[in-house]
Amino acid sequence: MAKLYFRYGAMNSGKSTALLQAAFNYEERDQRVLIAKPALDTKGDDEVVSRLGVRRRVDFLIRAGEDVERRFLDTAGLEDPSALLTHLDMPLAPVACLFVDEAQFLEPRQVDDLLRIAVRHEVPVMTYGIRTDFRTRAFPGSARLLEIAHTLEELKTICRCGRKALFNGRKVEGRFVFDGDQVAIDGAEVTYESLCAHCYAAESAGLPRDAD
Repeated sequence: MAKLYFRYGAMNSGKSTALLQAAFNYEERDQRVLIAKPALDTKGDDEVVSRLGVRRRVDFLIRAGEDVERRFLDTAGLEDPSALLTHLDMPLAPVACLFVDEAQFLEPRQVDDLLRIAVRHEVPVMTYGIRTDFRTRAFPGSARLLEIAHTLEELKTICRCGRKALFNGRKVEGRFVFDGDQVAIDGAEVTYESLCAHCYAAESAGLPRDAD
């Protein structure tokens, strides 16, 4: 039975790199995959961008309010027989896996669509994202994935102090901030740093960084 997977971790835990590697592994065995991401993630426009510099264009963007199950079927050519022909008049292979990057930006009902893709259409769906925002509040998409995904896997990274990073600190002009909109894509003005609970508490409440 196909499953819905959620692979999550703090910023810089290699989520996009892991997605691209997994997609490559499928394709190396001549299996067809589709890659998607929410349009809300404007970093890289219509590409998945790894911090290692690897990039790949997505097969479709998921827009606000969009029916993801329908979009997947249309892109895959699974319901319209005329869509099963490429420009080379060669039949498209079945989809072996759907990959979704930045899944925290999905709407909860779109996560439900992903579950339907796995269960109804027997296509594994592998999602990658972060659990919480810079205020340690769960993103709606991540919360729903934690509720209904068949399989959860944490991708780990470390804090600057060497401990396991759990949280995502937001910086504006190099200084940590703890107020603002939930979504702010990292770029020239906004950056993020993965922090352990101890360092996050130190930055947010002025606590001393004593050694354990």
